[in-house]
Amino acid sequence: MNPLVLLLITFFILVFIRVPIAFALGISSIITIIYLDLPFTSVINQFYTGIDNFTLLAVPFFLLLGGLMNDGGITERLLQFSRVIVGHIRGGLAHINVFVSMIMAGLSGSAAADTAAIGPVLIPAMKKEKYDAGFSVAITACSSTLGVIIPPSIMMVVYGAMAQVSIGKLFLAGIVPGVLIALGQMTYTYFLAKKHDYPAYPKPTVKEVTVSFRKAIPTLLLPVIIIGGITTGIFTATEAAAIAVFYALLLMFMYKTLKVRDLPKLLKETVVQYSLPMFAVACAGIMGWLIGYLQAPELVANFIMGITTSSTGIFLLLVLFLLIIGTFLSPLEAIIIFLPIITKLGDLANLDPVHLGIITCLVLACGMVTPPYGICLLIATQIGKISTVRAFVSIMPILLITIGIILVGVFVPDLFLFLPNWLMPDA
Repeated sequence: MNPLVLLLITFFILVFIRVPIAFALGISSIITIIYLDLPFTSVINQFYTGIDNFTLLAVPFFLLLGGLMNDGGITERLLQFSRVIVGHIRGGLAHINVFVSMIMAGLSGSAAADTAAIGPVLIPAMKKEKYDAGFSVAITACSSTLGVIIPPSIMMVVYGAMAQVSIGKLFLAGIVPGVLIALGQMTYTYFLAKKHDYPAYPKPTVKEVTVSFRKAIPTLLLPVIIIGGITTGIFTATEAAAIAVFYALLLMFMYKTLKVRDLPKLLKETVVQYSLPMFAVACAGIMGWLIGYLQAPELVANFIMGITTSSTGIFLLLVLFLLIIGTFLSPLEAIIIFLPIITKLGDLANLDPVHLGIITCLVLACGMVTPPYGICLLIATQIGKISTVRAFVSIMPILLITIGIILVGVFVPDLFLFLPNWLMPDA
């Protein structure tokens, strides 16, 4: 049997029988290595190589930052701020949902964390105000994906570290598509709210806006510190994450929403949250190495070239490929495993590395709301107590808006790249 076929078939069989993804990656890779009669040290070497990257140290800091945001009372302040900014628009709660997700995205870097933080507050509130349960779950799950699009983004940190692409440029490239997707979701929400007569909050007074903004501004400075520090070269992504955690801790103690005795529990939760995906990343590193060793990128490239030699055609087929694998794997696992293929197709299409990276992250973010993986979808449906099928039907129109914006970015790369090219021309 062809070793590549053995690798992929073994992996998908293990996933089908519900073996955890990390173990499926490791077991299928080990079986293939034994079949190829390669030295077993290859497993250990690639396992270590997969996570031996200084930039990946930014991930636990961003996870800790997300925990501080949720446990330190920050989410409530941001919800209040969002209410006075967009709550008076028809379908107010849904607009608040999108707007607060956009702000949270600039703090946590994790879509799943945003769903878990915002969902328990907004989904029951929306259902109580007679919003359709499917729509309440759908808009929560879809807006949460902004957490891996608008910087800082854990997914972009991993992609930049693995592909040797400027993380600062990737962060800047995520701003425009993130804002466009948020505006697209709010536009859809507005027309749906008009159709179903969803309520809006009263228009806030100037005093309410001023008070809310004053309470929120220390938190709103966090993304400025992170993105500003990285793009100006003052510090690296890892250093930015560490400084953001230190700043967040100061805020928590200033607000008196966090006690010193709570820190060990938060640190323990962060270690667990970090160790599990990093184990998967390490196992994915073994499979990614095997895919490269077995010359899968060349096989895929030859197959694609047999279909089209057009740069745009290759790019569109890559987008389709990423949409498919994103439904089965988490974005981090998909990046680590298939990065050799992604970069090979990017070279064939003569793509800018930052353009390739941001489109890859955008497309894989779609997989966070599509079955069977769909982690944001699963979290939101559990909170909303509805079936995955019902939620996915409501998600489809919102997902199509996102895919439409991605395609615009494919055909008009300068739309996504003008910020990084302007602010970091030499990076």
